[in-house]
Amino acid sequence: MSVLFLTNDQCFDHQPGRQHPERPERLSAVQEGAALSELGSSLVQIEAELVDRNEILKVHDSHFVEALEKVDSQGGGRIDPDTKMSEHSWRAAQISAGAGIQAVRELSKGSHDAAFCAVRPPGHHATSNQSMGFCFLNNAAIAAQYLVNSGQKVLIVDYDAHHGNGTQDIFYQNPDVFFVSFHQWPLYPGTGRMEETGDGQGVGTTMNLPFPTRTTGDHYRRAWEEIIYPKVTAFNPSWLIISAGFDSHRNDPVASLGLTSGDYADLTSEIIKVVPSGRRLVFLEGGYDLEALRLSTAAVLRTLAGDSLHPEKPTQNGPGKEALETIAQFHIRNS
Repeated sequence: MSVLFLTNDQCFDHQPGRQHPERPERLSAVQEGAALSELGSSLVQIEAELVDRNEILKVHDSHFVEALEKVDSQGGGRIDPDTKMSEHSWRAAQISAGAGIQAVRELSKGSHDAAFCAVRPPGHHATSNQSMGFCFLNNAAIAAQYLVNSGQKVLIVDYDAHHGNGTQDIFYQNPDVFFVSFHQWPLYPGTGRMEETGDGQGVGTTMNLPFPTRTTGDHYRRAWEEIIYPKVTAFNPSWLIISAGFDSHRNDPVASLGLTSGDYADLTSEIIKVVPSGRRLVFLEGGYDLEALRLSTAAVLRTLAGDSLHPEKPTQNGPGKEALETIAQFHIRNS
């Protein structure tokens, strides 16, 4: 099995500030993780390309995009307290947004089994009309919308420690996208309650799993098997997008969950089974401990290649059992 690894050194040029958690060294760590995976010729690296502006506008409001372009033309500026555009950030954001569509086109040729988009800035907090939480454009949403426009049904699984509010907001009423989020609660951005399940034609196509601090991976795996899997198989997606935030790792300095790279391997192994090989796409989202990024990237890449790598043991018997039971009871009552 072979895995596409899409990246671009221009993504290093996004410079939000020396003390900012979303620093260029993150991408170096992910690229080092690719080498650590030891996939050799089974890992095929290609250069991520700029997105077509028209594809951005299928997800994001035109006035919003024009406002970002204006900030870029002025050499950058602060978008919100957490999100800063430097001189080359807009180009990096467009490359990050383009990687997913490029990956879909490559995978559709049938020569590869999965793709990993090692790009930054991340995207899952960006709504249709607002950049926030280190994110300018919603990379996963742009790829998903491209697929939906070609008649596909898309499952998006977000296991970043922070709720993917932007992705949820964009597809909240869309019956062709099923959005699942594992995240820490409470935590920025303050969305992602289990009662948020979709609206209009999209009722029932959003699932939120809010977990307390130090939650261990066994509860994530049980949630997938017992609560999520039956619903997503009924949805019957043709493509899978994973928003891979590695800040759920127990060593992450920004969040406080309890996972390891071994948990990411095991959870990803189960998630990818819902769609055929060749229809699996992963985006880098958060993750701010460099060693955790290296190990988790390596583990996920090996999983995408149909192999197993556990740089750290999966975790169990930590907090999260009560939250899992509460979530399960909620879905039983509302099924």
